[in-house]
Amino acid sequence: MRVRLALHAVVLGLFLVPVLSAQDAVKVDSEHYTVITDNAEVRVLRVHYGAHEKSIMHSHPDSVAIFLTDASIEFTVPGGKKESRTVKAGDAQFAPAGTHLPENTGDKGMDLILVELKGKSAMAKSDMK
Repeated sequence: MRVRLALHAVVLGLFLVPVLSAQDAVKVDSEHYTVITDNAEVRVLRVHYGAHEKSIMHSHPDSVAIFLTDASIEFTVPGGKKESRTVKAGDAQFAPAGTHLPENTGDKGMDLILVELKGKSAMAKSDMK
C-alpha cells in the first residue's frame, strides 16, 4: 500500500513540475521577450523568435497578442499536449492566462507585441455600468 501511494505521488509530481516551475517569460527567456512598458494596468512585451527557435515553459496572465509577421507556431502545454497555429501579420488574438512552451515552426522570424493584462475584469465591468 505504501509503495503504491509513493508511486502515485511520484507520477503526480512529474506532471506538476512543469506547471510549478513555469515562470515569467521575461525572466526565464530574455532572449525572446523584452519589456517595452510596464505599469499598473498592462505590461507590453516585444517578442521575437528566429526561424525554428523554441522557448522554455513559462506563463502569462490574460494577454492580447498582435502579430507583426506571418507565422507558424506550435504551443506545448504542461502534460505534453501540442497545438499548432498559423497567423497572419496584423492578426490580434486574446489568450487566457496559462502556461505554455512556444516554438516558431516556420522558416522565417516571428515578431509580435504581447500585451499582458493586469487589471481585474470584474472591476472593469462594474465601471462600465
